[in-house]
Amino acid sequence: MELKAYFENNRGFGVLATADQQGNVDAAVYSRPHVMADGTLAFIMNDRLSHQYLQSNPHAAYLFREGSEGYQGKRFFLTKIREEQDSELLDQLKRRVYPKDKPHEGPRFLVFFKIDKELPLIGPGEETD
Repeated sequence: MELKAYFENNRGFGVLATADQQGNVDAAVYSRPHVMADGTLAFIMNDRLSHQYLQSNPHAAYLFREGSEGYQGKRFFLTKIREEQDSELLDQLKRRVYPKDKPHEGPRFLVFFKIDKELPLIGPGEETD
């Protein structure tokens, strides 16, 4: 699983862009996605603007810049396929541990996306249809 190894071995900076049904755009910093066995990407989300926009428009874009020098990374064009709220799988995948005196508040969602297109961070990539 090439993509799983890529995200496990590369630290960096990610941005998830979403838009609602009216075309209002949001961009938010997100950690590396979880690459599932079926090749989908999953993000853990709070119930904020990115998650809210995905309720009316399932399309998103994720940009990942590797932590190395220069502009290495990937761009993904995504379509939401499903989500889970406060699930056991979400608890297994979470990377952040909250102190007992400051527990996470509010619902959390594990949102799954199929990859529609993958391109390098810089440049057009190869044309594929």
